[in-house]
Amino acid sequence: MKNVRIYLISDSVGETAQKLIAAVSAQFPTIDLSDIQLFPFTNDEESLGEILKDALLDKSIVVTTLVNKELVAFVDAFAKRTGLQYVDFMSPLTTMLEKTFGVEAVQEPGALHRLNQAYFSRVAAMEFAVKYDDGKDPRGFLDADFVLLGVSRTSKTPLSLYMANRGYKVANLPLIPEVALPAEVHQVDPRKMVGLTTNPESLTEIRRSRMHSLGLKEETHYTNCERIEAELAYANEWFKKLNIPVIDVSKRSIEESAMLIEEQAKEQAHVQ
Repeated sequence: MKNVRIYLISDSVGETAQKLIAAVSAQFPTIDLSDIQLFPFTNDEESLGEILKDALLDKSIVVTTLVNKELVAFVDAFAKRTGLQYVDFMSPLTTMLEKTFGVEAVQEPGALHRLNQAYFSRVAAMEFAVKYDDGKDPRGFLDADFVLLGVSRTSKTPLSLYMANRGYKVANLPLIPEVALPAEVHQVDPRKMVGLTTNPESLTEIRRSRMHSLGLKEETHYTNCERIEAELAYANEWFKKLNIPVIDVSKRSIEESAMLIEEQAKEQAHVQ
């Protein structure tokens, strides 16, 4: 399985591009397109420039759904200057319609979505996921709909953002043997927590690929097989202590993992 990292940049929530990427992914069963870094609500050149620089460093493919023509031109100029691979999902059809009918596009981000309560809830959930990503502030665990736990590179952040786009407030915490779990974890309802795991071989490959993409040595403590096995064992011990459901993400897409979490939550609610 070949791995491709995608940077998805949108001036709205990015839902349109995610659906298109999923449709394209289905046509390439030997290519893993699940490693999607989502950058929603990007509406200024300074933020956009930093994202593009990171994408270039990561050797990623950039997918955009930007409606602001100045931002589109900024990405296009950056790509031509640096050789960055990128796809613009919005401009070709927009430009064609403008030329055909002589009508200018309104350039309104998120115009597809009605400004109803559900829309604002999704925006709030996205902001929540960014604010409480990677254990930045454990206090957020107490307000979350779900708290994802797992070792590094088990899709915690992509899954958090995907579920946020579906309206859930999701926080996540990396499990590191040398770092004690914050006290807030023990105050969260176990039914709201989910453990993410994978097999050592897959995780080793993912971490080595990550180091390679950053131009760093692949053989490090971070990618050591014995270290990875110890981290996964440590995580599994905590999953058992906390009595929380566990999802193996090694052979699942982000969408599949999210669906499992939703189904488990519905089952638990039904039992109540």
